[in-house]
Amino acid sequence: MTPKLSSSDFELFGLPERFAQDMAAIDSSWKQLQREVHPDKFAAQGAAAQRVAMQWSVRVNEAYRRLRDPLARAAYLCERRGAPIEAESNTAMPADFLLQQMAWREELEQAQSEDALARVNAELTKARADAFARIEQALDQSGDAAAAARQVRALMFIERFAHDVEARFDELGQ
Repeated sequence: MTPKLSSSDFELFGLPERFAQDMAAIDSSWKQLQREVHPDKFAAQGAAAQRVAMQWSVRVNEAYRRLRDPLARAAYLCERRGAPIEAESNTAMPADFLLQQMAWREELEQAQSEDALARVNAELTKARADAFARIEQALDQSGDAAAAARQVRALMFIERFAHDVEARFDELGQ
């Protein structure tokens, strides 16, 4: 089967449609696809062929970025399985996660040393790993895209908060 521009990222790259992926397989597929669709390869075939090749190249690169980024890959899978993330309009979080967010914010506000920030960062690293494990469980084992979408929204907060922690590290380092 020859993939179409409308093929899923997984079909395009010849990968199983699941969260857990082999990064080397993604990279290998990307390199192979780029060799096949690079616009320079079609230079002798005229402008129309180069435009089509450019569309393919853009599509391949877009899929590659999404497949390589675990957060984007999880959101993409949730969307494909009927549970869009809707982060802008659906901010509902479990009460325990909201309490955790408040505790992290308080820890960040009170952190006056790199050691204190390192402790917050370590908590975020663990929370991130736990969220990824729950996403993989929900998508690959349980088939529960709605549960995975909730975890993706939580992970989006963790990622944004991690940027705040990094900014605070920068402030202390100045």
